[in-house]
Amino acid sequence: MLRTLICALAACCLVATTSPALADAELRERLRHRLETLHEPGQLIASGQQLMATTLLQQVYEARGWEPIWFDEQAAPGALIDQLEDALALAARHGLIPDHYHRRTLGRMRDRIDREASGGADRRVLVDIELLASDGLLNLGHDLLHGRVQPESIDPNWNIQREVPDLLERLAEERGDAAIDLVAILDGLAPQHPEYRALLERLTLQRELATNGHWPAIASGPLLRPGESDLRVSKIRNRLQFLGDLVMDGSSESRDHGDEYDETLEAGVRAFQRRHGLDIDGVVGPRTLAELNTTPEQRIEQLRANLERWRWLPRDLGEEYILVNIAGFEMQVHSNGENVMTQRVVVGTPYRRTPVFTGRMTYLVLNPSWEVPHRLAVRDQLPRIRADEDYLERMGFAVLKGWGAEEQRIDPTDIDWDAKSPRHFPYRLRQAPGPENALGQVKFMFPNRHNVYLHDTPARDLFARGERAFSSGCIRIEDPNRLTLWLLTERADILAPDRIQAILDSGRETTVRLDRALPVHLLYWTAWVDDEGRIQYRRDLYERDARLIEALNSPVDFNDRSADSPTR
Repeated sequence: MLRTLICALAACCLVATTSPALADAELRERLRHRLETLHEPGQLIASGQQLMATTLLQQVYEARGWEPIWFDEQAAPGALIDQLEDALALAARHGLIPDHYHRRTLGRMRDRIDREASGGADRRVLVDIELLASDGLLNLGHDLLHGRVQPESIDPNWNIQREVPDLLERLAEERGDAAIDLVAILDGLAPQHPEYRALLERLTLQRELATNGHWPAIASGPLLRPGESDLRVSKIRNRLQFLGDLVMDGSSESRDHGDEYDETLEAGVRAFQRRHGLDIDGVVGPRTLAELNTTPEQRIEQLRANLERWRWLPRDLGEEYILVNIAGFEMQVHSNGENVMTQRVVVGTPYRRTPVFTGRMTYLVLNPSWEVPHRLAVRDQLPRIRADEDYLERMGFAVLKGWGAEEQRIDPTDIDWDAKSPRHFPYRLRQAPGPENALGQVKFMFPNRHNVYLHDTPARDLFARGERAFSSGCIRIEDPNRLTLWLLTERADILAPDRIQAILDSGRETTVRLDRALPVHLLYWTAWVDDEGRIQYRRDLYERDARLIEALNSPVDFNDRSADSPTR
């Protein structure tokens, strides 16, 4: 979609050339010649730098008759170019790197022509500036709108489709007699979600923290519990005050706390643990200490990675939707701009990761049976069956063979389970509804190729853990009855609460269709600002942050920016 962006922004820039006169003839002809004469096939060079949008720039300038955008008919810098530095500086605010958009080179070249009389400026230098400015601005616009990194390069299972905004329509209001504001245009291309904007503000604050000097590591040592004394206590207290998790009242500030781990410090430690998804026990152990020692610079990179993830998402998540943050082990239900429900969830282990994608919930099943996926049947269930001859009966499993009219129920005692293997396992396992069923009393369905859904679970103790990556990919939710009531009673008059309970009590498997589909977004964020304005950080469960940060910091892959790329 880079073609659309370039055409749109170029159209906006047309208003800068208010005079009907053609541009300086030499400048125009040099610009045409440069665009026609490539360094290598598909490779356009300006001031030693390879441009990212060769084919598209050729098309735009040909449509303009090779008239420049950034210089007037006397080859003097136009009014628009004065905004360019601020426009490219916007990249930093959004967690991108301005020099990836030629900012430093353009600044150096601007200084050069400012020292020269406009009429005597070397037209070759002006052509370099012209092309660098257009290429940098348009690619920054692309990256704010779509993200700089291809999400599939970080997560091959990324599967979120989104409509591309009509940029010509969005930017049409910038044309006409109104003055062009490049910063406002570019900022308007970035996500407008309040959550994204809150992260932007946090990035600014985090950069201010990073300027406050040395960040000494707090030494490791034995577990530190309330009531104990330790030489590290004063450093922990200072760190928590600096981060805002420990607020000292007047009496506390005037008292010498020394090395004692007192109640005030415990409150600060618990607040810090809550913000970082740790077990909230007030004990300073290795995990808590590691988070305390994470530097402001590292947090800046973490914030940048999560801003990029926001740029990958649809601009409209829906008036009503369910959002699961995999790395945060949390589900939120949003309705008409409000968060109406938050629940803890259990997600996939690092070896069986919950995928990132968007689906549409269309029905739910009360008292569901569980058709065990083949890979789980041979990897998880087969060893348990071999180890315990009563396992299948106790857990309510039926052994089946075939499908539809050919389906047969097999007596498990007739099977030599020791002779079966993952490569030779012709059976299906189906667990009947009941207290041992792995899906609990309800599953919430949004059909997808991953066969992932939300569901209840009999393993209630897992929700007390700080990190909850225990599933095989599906999402287990803490209070499925509350979500069921919201879907079927509060959101739509489908079933009354007493009718829902009667179905659950009956144990009968029952499918209930929703009156309208509900978007479900399974996302992966390791940093976000919560509803109370506090920054939340989480461990990078699936180890994706480092790869994303490296990609953000690396020069662009020119193959990704080709005109033929289906995602561009």
